[in-house]
Formats: sequence, structure tokens, C-alpha cells
Amino acid sequence: MATEQAEQRFDAAAYLAWEETRAERHEHLAGEVLAMVGVRQSHNVATPNLATALRTEPRGSRCRVFSESVKTRGEAADRFFCPDVLVTCNPRNRLTPAYVSHPLPLAQLLSQSTAAFDHGGRFAAFRKLASLQEYVLIDIAARRVEAFRRDPENHWLLHDHAPGDSVEFASLARWLPVEQLLEDTGEGYQGDQAIQAIQAKAAASPATAPR
Repeated sequence: MATEQAEQRFDAAAYLAWEETRAERHEHLAGEVLAMVGVRQSHNVATPNLATALRTEPRGSRCRVFSESVKTRGEAADRFFCPDVLVTCNPRNRLTPAYVSHPLPLAQLLSQSTAAFDHGGRFAAFRKLASLQEYVLIDIAARRVEAFRRDPENHWLLHDHAPGDSVEFASLARWLPVEQLLEDTGEGYQGDQAIQAIQAKAAASPATAPR
């Protein structure tokens, strides 16, 4: 999700109170507030693809899946982020309805404008979350999924995936095919080709005079 900087500066409490009055969403980075801006159609397809796949837990599971609108707080880094998808199984998160502090996996859909920050500053802040076990980056344009997983020595290891692979969410004991995450996210050429075929067929058909 792309961001643009707003002029306001807040501490955490003031930011949460202010955010409750806003129609649009904002992220909070060490006092600076960033407004969330629009995304491509493919982003809005891939996000529920992942959230829906992760939500198929047995009835009675303590885990909750959130997408886009629920914030993650990184208190050590003085940050509030709006990840595209997060899962938490920690009941302590129910004590803070405005945000989650104990996510297990977090996922971001990459865009050209945010890819560098998602790999850099955002990931650096997320690594300070003690509960976080996996950070997943979905690159729709490249048809690629990067899964960073924390090992027992607190190192983050990259697992790179392409169509034909399955992405492991080890913290949830789940495997999801890359094709399922990228389903119906195609843009551009295929759609144009279909429209051109319809137009060509219509042009080739003889006109019928009204009776």
C-alpha cells in the first residue's frame, strides 16, 4: 500500500485518538503520519486471496486474520503500520481493539512505489516484534512470493517462491500454493486481448437492418 506524508505529528496516544476521527487510514512512523493512498485492482484481489486462505481454520481456533484496516504496533520502533494481511493467535491482542501487538505472520503486497520500504524500513521495524515469525512479500508483477522466516537463532532466512511452489506459513502449519495467492490478479495484455477479440468479432459480423 503506497503512502504520502501528512503534516501532523503525534505521539502514539494522540495518533490513535486522531485516527478514530478520520475516514482514511494513516500509518505512524516515530511521530510522523503517513496517509494511505489507492492501490491497483490486482492488489485488492490478492489481499483477500491470502486472507481467505488463512482464515480457513477449524472452528474454535483462537487465531484471527485481519486485512488492511487493522494496525500493527511496533512499540520498540515507535511505529504503527497497516499491513495488508496479519494473523494473531495471542489473546492479549483482544485487549487493544485499535491495533495488534503480537502478530505471527505479516504479509505485504508489493508495488513499485513501496517495494524498497517494504524490504527495508518496514521490515526492520517488524523484526523488532518479538512474536513475529514470518514476513511475506507478494510481488504480483514478478509473480513471486518472498517468505522471510525467523529461525531459532533469531536469524531471518529468505524462502523464494514462484508459480508451481507452495508457500509455507510455518507459524500456522499451513502451505498455500503461489497460484492460489495470485489467482485472478492478471492485468493488461490478457484483458486487452479479450476485448480486441470481441471487437473484431463484432466488426466482422454483417449489420442487420431493423425490421
